[in-house]
Amino acid sequence: MNILMVLTSHDQMGDTGHKTGFWLEEFTAPYYVFRDAGAHITLATPKGGQPPVDPNSEAEDALTESTRRFSEDAHAKEALASTRKLDDVDITRFDAVFYPGGHGPLWDLVDNPKSIELLKSAYQQDKVIGAVCHAPAVFRHVEIKPGQNLVGGRTVTGFSNSEEEAVGLLDVVPFRVEDMLKENAADYSRGDDWAPHIVVDGKLVTGQNPASSEGAAKAVVQALQES
Repeated sequence: MNILMVLTSHDQMGDTGHKTGFWLEEFTAPYYVFRDAGAHITLATPKGGQPPVDPNSEAEDALTESTRRFSEDAHAKEALASTRKLDDVDITRFDAVFYPGGHGPLWDLVDNPKSIELLKSAYQQDKVIGAVCHAPAVFRHVEIKPGQNLVGGRTVTGFSNSEEEAVGLLDVVPFRVEDMLKENAADYSRGDDWAPHIVVDGKLVTGQNPASSEGAAKAVVQALQES
């Protein structure tokens, strides 16, 4: 199993002056699910190198078993500090692609031409595609044929409007993930706020929030094993 994980390089929350990036647990939980399953993992970002971690995801109340494991894992830290540039990635070499969330992707991965091309190619090559929390935002401009988005007619999930409201960022984000998915003709599914909710539609795997990251990664592994 060769799995590509694509993280954000964006570290600013709009024009608020607050820092953002990727959500630590949404990277560490899938990373260890994939690694423990024997997968070879490649990390990539738009800019390459160390991606920015959302400081809120490093707060004590956000830490989990996987984030604590990561804090003591020199190999994983080195891998994260030296991500490849997304432009240099060849999707044909991978069996699956997975996007961890955090607010950062809303700004730099949604409109990124390489990410859009990569996702379209992954779909055309029947690869497993996964995204959790805010990361389903990356599907916004991925058309698999004229007028049809990758999520069109598919059952998916992602960070809900009520969760965005709970963190006070409804009017800060450039768009709302739930609304965007619905606007692109997806069948949007959601569970309770902050509870694990994973949706599998063929080889498309989505998770609603940080609590869904481990389950989404396990679903990706299962989809790979079944194929």
